[in-house]
Amino acid sequence: MKSLLWIVLFLLGLAGVIIPLSYLYTASKLPPLESEFDVEKQLKHSIEGERMSLRAGQYQRNPRPITFNRPDFSRLPKDMVALYIRHLGCPRYFQTPREDGPAWAWRLFAGVMTGAQPPGDGGCERILSMRIAGTLGITGNVAQSVAAHRLHSFMQKDQLIAYDLASLYFERGIVGVEDAAFVLFKRELSELQLSELAELQLALPPFGYYGDLKTCRNATIIRQNRDILLEDLAGWKLVSEDRARNAMGQPVFCTRSM
Repeated sequence: MKSLLWIVLFLLGLAGVIIPLSYLYTASKLPPLESEFDVEKQLKHSIEGERMSLRAGQYQRNPRPITFNRPDFSRLPKDMVALYIRHLGCPRYFQTPREDGPAWAWRLFAGVMTGAQPPGDGGCERILSMRIAGTLGITGNVAQSVAAHRLHSFMQKDQLIAYDLASLYFERGIVGVEDAAFVLFKRELSELQLSELAELQLALPPFGYYGDLKTCRNATIIRQNRDILLEDLAGWKLVSEDRARNAMGQPVFCTRSM
């Protein structure tokens, strides 16, 4: 029995050395992630380059700006945020405290070791941090987890949402929800109605209907799924039932000119 106890203590001591060393080694291989400025700088370089690659092949002037501006959560429509957090699986994302300390460390460790996730809205914080890490070109579960920890150390909940939505890739040169909104609805994101924001949500993870929305393919299915999102949103009291019902009465945007 004593031998088993000594083995367990030895393994715990070994893990206490190996895990920090592994973290430090992995962190040393990552791009700079010390502040929001580091993230903004890297995204600006990659996203502006992506947009420039599209403009180079266009003969007509594109009204959308090439520049990548610092994501601002306050500019996002509240209805779109409500839709997005609901389908991240965290409808109460902004009603629960930010996950920190041992709970956050255990979530990242469990994700690397087993892929399992403890319950709680910290799971959505992890998803968003991992996505942003992927957008920065960081690959591999361990490297993304270390990067997620670094990002989470200086980004608040609203910043994680804003940076994720601003860096979503849709197709060549179309990056971020503002680009996608303009392509799909010919208007700025801030001008979209609730029914259109629900359609836009279908273009975002986890749905991926961007191509169907752009080409107006399967409009009946788009409307059915849009209405399910709206009904669900009202069920969670994230919008009023009247607003959801009025939005469900609208035709799918791409069919209005047909």
